[in-house]
Amino acid sequence: MTSRRESLEGLRIDRQERGGAGSGRWIWLALVTVVVAGAAIAAFFLLGSRPVAVRTQAVVAAPGNEPGAVLNASGYVTARRRATVSSKVTGKVVQVSVEEGLAVKEGQPLARLDDAMARTALSLAESQAVSARKSLAEIEARLRLAEMTLERSRRLVAEGVSGQADLDAALADADSLRARLELARQETEVAARQVALRRIELEDTVIRAPFSGIAISKDAQPGEMISPVSAGGGFTRTGICTIVDMTSLEIEVDVNEGYINRVEPGQKVSATLDAYPDWRIPAQVLTTIPSADRQKATVKVRIAFESLDPRILPDMGVKVAFLGPEESTAAVPKRRYVLPTSAVRRQGEKDVVFVVRGDRAEQRAVQIGGTLTDGIEVLAGLAEGERVIVEGPLDLADGTRVKAVP
Repeated sequence: MTSRRESLEGLRIDRQERGGAGSGRWIWLALVTVVVAGAAIAAFFLLGSRPVAVRTQAVVAAPGNEPGAVLNASGYVTARRRATVSSKVTGKVVQVSVEEGLAVKEGQPLARLDDAMARTALSLAESQAVSARKSLAEIEARLRLAEMTLERSRRLVAEGVSGQADLDAALADADSLRARLELARQETEVAARQVALRRIELEDTVIRAPFSGIAISKDAQPGEMISPVSAGGGFTRTGICTIVDMTSLEIEVDVNEGYINRVEPGQKVSATLDAYPDWRIPAQVLTTIPSADRQKATVKVRIAFESLDPRILPDMGVKVAFLGPEESTAAVPKRRYVLPTSAVRRQGEKDVVFVVRGDRAEQRAVQIGGTLTDGIEVLAGLAEGERVIVEGPLDLADGTRVKAVP
């Protein structure tokens, strides 16, 4: 009996042991969850640490930096006297007497148009003028005869030989001829003016230089049609050539309106042509155009060269440094740099750039100067030779791993 009871006790399920096994399974599930979550977090950080592709640019000193400069800007050489020479009338070009690069004098013939119609019209006008003059001479002769007849009729009437009717007829004939004489004189004057007009039209077939200068382009060839207005689609030219007065060259630059207070008429300027970066050209401010560009927030400034040189050509790129008083030279930074506008970012109240340090992006606060046509001027915060990120993600942060790409 005792052995049977022991056998039945052996078949009984221990509640504590079953509870312990269930707890073990929950622990294993928790451990697996932690491992999976840790792997996910590790994968996230591993993937997030991949370098970000960026474009960089080396920091180099801006051309045209001058000790004592209070402002730098860039612009172009322009000519105050520049004209595309055209004709007053529409016609076919028969001769072009100018080539690119040649000097021309004021009044020099540049081209000739077909003048057959103009010469024919002038010949007709001259013939009409001759006819009008001969008609005038005939009327003058007839008027002299009528006045003599009128005088004779008056004497005969006074002597009682002739009647009043003959006197009245002679008087009417003389008055009529006087009126015809006045008309003939006006017709003669009109004919003379017509001849002068036709001569002007003939002269207009010769295209002359309006001023002395250099021809920089030749825009028409013999056989082409030319017109003072665009007509006939692309088959009619509107100009023979373009002339530039090389004595009227000056510089035009756009200055950020926030710094225009540093510019004044007569201020000394040091100009540097992009083609000759080591050549400093003395110049001075002529005037500031009293109008701002709303889109670019700039004001145009005209600058005159103190002396001209054959190396200075129209439309050349030029950088200028506006010089301050000599006593303030020491307070002006000696080195300035120009970066693309995309390299400078605004964070709060300061301007920053990202400099590449090894494989990391380092945020750097900078001092901004003027806005130039080819970028933005940096006055402080950078050193020459550093690599600045000019293109990268908008959420780029300090310490981000980066990789420069071409």
